[in-house]
Amino acid sequence: MFQDPVAPEALTLPAGAPAKIWIRHLAKYRDPNPARSGFELAVTLLPFIGIWAAAWAMLSVSYWLAVALALVNGLFLVRIFCIQHDCGHGSFFSNSTVGDWVGRALGVLTITPYDVWRRSHAIHHGAAGNLDARGFGDIDTLTVEEYKARSAFGRFKYRLYRNPITLFLVGPAYVFFLEQRLPIGYMKAGAKYWLSAMGTNVGIAVALGLIVWFGGIMPLLLVFIPSTMMAAVLGVWLFYVQHQFEETHWDHKDDWQVHEAALHGSSHYVLPPVLAWFSANIGIHHVHHLYSRIPFYRLPEVLRDHQQLAEANRLSIRESIKTVGLQLWDEQSRRLMSFRDVHKMFMSAK
Repeated sequence: MFQDPVAPEALTLPAGAPAKIWIRHLAKYRDPNPARSGFELAVTLLPFIGIWAAAWAMLSVSYWLAVALALVNGLFLVRIFCIQHDCGHGSFFSNSTVGDWVGRALGVLTITPYDVWRRSHAIHHGAAGNLDARGFGDIDTLTVEEYKARSAFGRFKYRLYRNPITLFLVGPAYVFFLEQRLPIGYMKAGAKYWLSAMGTNVGIAVALGLIVWFGGIMPLLLVFIPSTMMAAVLGVWLFYVQHQFEETHWDHKDDWQVHEAALHGSSHYVLPPVLAWFSANIGIHHVHHLYSRIPFYRLPEVLRDHQQLAEANRLSIRESIKTVGLQLWDEQSRRLMSFRDVHKMFMSAK
């Protein structure tokens, strides 16, 4: 349906070569195809709307079937968020005005204020892997020494935060349903971010008000909340494994380099084709961080043309499950470690 462009000349870098060398080569993949972008938007939104309607209709037959459909629709909502993400990077449409307004409209569906999220995500891209710039758009991560220096209560709070229940259930619910209702972090940054948050809230309120007006409270409880929660959990999980793996990359600002952190601090999450489709190839995260203006549907071209990138930072689903047990960055060994391993290391040093 869409003709692939001619593949650029393959590049292979010697070990230890600067990551920024890739930038000139990856720039060849940055141009979006308007027809392809429109197609990807349509094949995501139309099934999402159809499944939403089917789940609503199913409420008169079986609440369980309605919830099941809603949970499936959470996968399409993840893809909608990923398209919104590409709009935020200016990679989905060449026309930035079109991309921004599509992103704002999708933000009502993902209950994510587009301009607020875009700002915090840009900070994340500009500071990922920088130990002196943590705190915006990332998972809180302490170094071993920082953890050891904390009080017993401080360690308890960090352990509670890094508990899987907090990270992947409580956290997503809090962030998407509560935190994003206000421009947290940008309360004094200007009207733009308040308009983004409040405008999104108004859009959500109107949509949910119409749903309750025509269908009562049950579509809200058994369709909207399950699908949104499913997408929130999956989205947080994807974001987590993109940077929280054993051999990720962290440095203090004097040694930190944005391209090195992008390439070596972002995973290549190898997913089955169906899951790669629903997540809009966001698993090819090391390439995305190296060059965020590449549309998601062109990321596989990069791996096809550059075997070195295809083999870098590979993380399987089985391997990704193990990353949940890694909570502390050890600056000596330059790897993420578990609380248990750090405790053993601490005891052996006594």
